[in-house]
Amino acid sequence: MRRIWLIFAQSVTACLSLLFVLRLFYPQLLEIPQTPIVVKQATVETTSAAYSPKGSYSNAVKKAMPSVVNIFTSTKPTANKDQPYLDDPVYRHFFGDPQDNPDEEPESSLGSGVIVSEQGLILTNNHVVASADQIEVALGDGRKLVATVVGTDPETDLAVLRVNADKLPSITFAANDKLAVGDVVLAIGNPFGVGQTVTQGIVSALGRSHLGINTYENFIQTDASINPGNSGGALIDADGNLVGINSAIYSRSGGSMGIGFAIPASSAKQVMEQIVAHGSVVRGWVGIEAQDLTDELAESFKLSESKGALIAGVLRDSPADKAGLKAGDILMQIGDKPVADAENMLNLIAALKPNEKVTLTIVRDGANKSVPVIIGRRPKPIAAEK
Repeated sequence: MRRIWLIFAQSVTACLSLLFVLRLFYPQLLEIPQTPIVVKQATVETTSAAYSPKGSYSNAVKKAMPSVVNIFTSTKPTANKDQPYLDDPVYRHFFGDPQDNPDEEPESSLGSGVIVSEQGLILTNNHVVASADQIEVALGDGRKLVATVVGTDPETDLAVLRVNADKLPSITFAANDKLAVGDVVLAIGNPFGVGQTVTQGIVSALGRSHLGINTYENFIQTDASINPGNSGGALIDADGNLVGINSAIYSRSGGSMGIGFAIPASSAKQVMEQIVAHGSVVRGWVGIEAQDLTDELAESFKLSESKGALIAGVLRDSPADKAGLKAGDILMQIGDKPVADAENMLNLIAALKPNEKVTLTIVRDGANKSVPVIIGRRPKPIAAEK
């Protein structure tokens, strides 16, 4: 019997050692496969150019509206910083905890979201749920469900929620290359809490950036009215397919002034897939601070045109630092892709995979130089305190 137990113990030890080696050198063999996200995708062939009778967009609205939800969030009230005695244990002993006061209503806000999967996945803006303690989703059929956060990406202002429901009316994503300036678009959301509302406009511009709204910007600009409460709602085309997630407005008064911005559906889909698969978005990173080249800077560096990105700083021990990049270098090309400006550089690097080796073309002391860099993984942004 002792010999049998000895053989058993040795077998278990050998198996554990084998698992440790596999985990260390071949981690991909032990990864649990992720359940694929099933979303509906329109194609150019299946997209009809025919509108509803008399120029109405009612068919598009009927198709998309059940997929747009209202999001209600609540945040527990915090003690008044100007009244430190509220945290005094003697005060709490006699007067109770202000947080436990049943007559004190929690702070509430609302926004919108889009059902993107029949299995209960919902896309919305990160700023809609960023500081929420509780999230409730109101469906078009009147049901109200508690939602949990699957993951967020503050750098694109997107968040993915999940509700415990199945066979939900999910939206259809538009063909990636279909949208053009001048196309009719409809914004669906819950502005000012009045209820689900549809507004109509056109695509005013594509690829809007340098707005200072998000770290990564590639906005659709539209004059379809986007008001407070519309954030996270759907921007659809005339066939009812999702083309964007309503995100922000330009306004001096707080209301719509005809300049609204939406995150392209293709970008939102990529972020959603990474959040579901990894819990966050994986982006490339080299650790440099860059700025645009003005005409004056280009002339001072004896460049023929003001294209590229001036490296203003290099983070210590970052991939760029290890590769030998220095402040004052001008980044002209990443791999085989030219760099137009600092924001374009940020997007090109973000699209690279960590541990990928890429050659950067820079200008240093008036001469071109190729610098190989091992791409790192972009650190997660520091979460804002509640």
